[in-house]
Amino acid sequence: MVKIYTSPGSQSSRKAINWFKENNIPYNEKNIVSTPLDDSDILEIFKRSENGTEDFISTRSKVINETKVDIDSMSLNELMHFIKDNPTVLKRPIMIDDRRFQVGYNAEEIRSFIPR
Repeated sequence: MVKIYTSPGSQSSRKAINWFKENNIPYNEKNIVSTPLDDSDILEIFKRSENGTEDFISTRSKVINETKVDIDSMSLNELMHFIKDNPTVLKRPIMIDDRRFQVGYNAEEIRSFIPR
């Protein structure tokens, strides 16, 4: 089943959820604002990333701009703690299943989640 990490203010998250509903594809939504991320969630995102944090951390996020934090200088534990405390630094939506990983809503790329 597809796991979708979303936030209520994200238009891309709403588009992705609507797309899964329209295509009758089962999914499990996790709102990163109302439901705290745990270590396993964050590690799953890390493991699927091909380009490190640039795949899933929004360097334009308000938190990063205001705190001037240097993501690249953090240890894994520090970064995980930072993400838990500031989940909105994640790009959204993040969609994961057993074979695929996609960040953001892209009308063409999301079709890879259609079962054969």
